[in-house]
Amino acid sequence: MATSERQVALVVGASRGIGRQVAVGLAREGYKVVVAAKSTSDAAKVHPFPPDPNSARSTISTVAREIQEAGGEATAIAVDTRDYASILRMVEQTVLKYGRLDVLIYNSGAIWWASVENTPMKRFQLMQRVNVEGLYGTIQAALPQFKGNGWKGRVIVVSPPIYSRFFRGKTAYAMGKVGMSVLTKGLAMDWEREGKNDMAITSIWPATAIQSAATKDLDRENAGDLRKPTIYSDAILAMLHAPASEVNGCLELDEDFLRKKGIVDFEKYNIVPGAIPRRIMPAEFPDLTVKEQADEGRRMDSAKARM
Repeated sequence: MATSERQVALVVGASRGIGRQVAVGLAREGYKVVVAAKSTSDAAKVHPFPPDPNSARSTISTVAREIQEAGGEATAIAVDTRDYASILRMVEQTVLKYGRLDVLIYNSGAIWWASVENTPMKRFQLMQRVNVEGLYGTIQAALPQFKGNGWKGRVIVVSPPIYSRFFRGKTAYAMGKVGMSVLTKGLAMDWEREGKNDMAITSIWPATAIQSAATKDLDRENAGDLRKPTIYSDAILAMLHAPASEVNGCLELDEDFLRKKGIVDFEKYNIVPGAIPRRIMPAEFPDLTVKEQADEGRRMDSAKARM
């Protein structure tokens, strides 16, 4: 999508790490950026500045200040993605500030990798509320704004391709994350069926581990297996520049998508120069379509049935 019109991007989960880098990358491309998450602070009192982007000192307040001091335009808006009223306020404040919403990126997430036996109910519920329910609520809140744009916009979701190995050892987490990918597939089908050809929703996931607050142990033990978060923001920007029909409903990996766009040298993304980071994702994924894909049978619409 061209950014000469100063489009507005809302990045949910942008206080640190990958989310922060995505917000910074969008601002450098000319987007007006709303930086959203729970954590706030008095950015004027943070010294030295900017803080470590993977530390708790990095908040939506410091990210917005960082963008502004680099010449970009950004606003920090606090949100609790477990609370739909908070989500609605976030979208409302975004539109009040900038008058529109063109791009929604959902990076917010809760993580707990353990067996079902070792995943307490409260931890399971937290992941479902932040991950799949938070995404669903954010999209619901954003849809009227996309409608107001004449159904022109993009949604990027941080969720994985769907494949069996992903469930292993983290079933509760995978239930939510795969649910997010199902939403990507299903909403893309809705838009395609309804002729909303200028809308696209795409999922993105890392092909190799990316340096963040979640990789501190790996930072110390084997930094050669890590890539910089700029690979993620660059892949998202490439998705936004691609035609809607090319990315709608796709479950992509950052590195693989950049390769599709002609990138062959990934050295600049390495934490350790000359390293070859270990790929953590499969080289190929199962095809989710079936031969009867186009056969909807007698389609039921509960919304119309209740009218």
